[in-house]
Amino acid sequence: MDRAAILETCRAELYSAVVSDTLDSLGYRRQVVQSVLQPLQDGMRIVGFARVGIYMPIFHDDATVNVYEHEIRLVDGLKQGEVPVFVCHGNRRIAPWGELLSTRAQYLGSAGCITDGCVRDVDMIREMGFPVFAGGRNPVDTKYRGKMMWADVPGVIGEVEVSSGDLVIADLDGIVFVPESLIETVMTKALAKVRAETTVREELRNGATLVEVFDRHGIL
Repeated sequence: MDRAAILETCRAELYSAVVSDTLDSLGYRRQVVQSVLQPLQDGMRIVGFARVGIYMPIFHDDATVNVYEHEIRLVDGLKQGEVPVFVCHGNRRIAPWGELLSTRAQYLGSAGCITDGCVRDVDMIREMGFPVFAGGRNPVDTKYRGKMMWADVPGVIGEVEVSSGDLVIADLDGIVFVPESLIETVMTKALAKVRAETTVREELRNGATLVEVFDRHGIL
């Protein structure tokens, strides 16, 4: 299945909880972000493919630092449906994401942004409707404070290992990453679970007990 078809199917039928359950069933039980990364407003949802950028703290700026070089290259290189995942290792002194990066990313068809750092220009990003999940809000620039040092290398965010190309699904329940090698397997099993849950839901609405539906389907 090509990337566009994967995204279309996931957007239409899947959500973080069912994907998390499916990963659990395959033995992947550390794929849900544990830190409190929140959407900028209710209703924001992300389904896309990760592009990882790793930040480190800095405490000065001069002509040799070139603080934005890797950040600019990653954002300018985004493809349809990709999601910048900016790993700051919980550093909330910096806001690596703001309105101008959102504007460029949205133009390129990015599905949103996730960072365990902070975000700024919140009102403008909300007006744009660009989905962002972040560790907090902070008006400060990264200049003098932090720099993306590596792009498209593995990272850890909220205790989850993530690599560029992994599938990410983020909604009001949380953020789950699916390793690239498991995407089609997880999709197949998750879709089967969603469709079985539809049957269970109808049985419950018609008066079946939880014991009855669990005995029949093994789903709750």
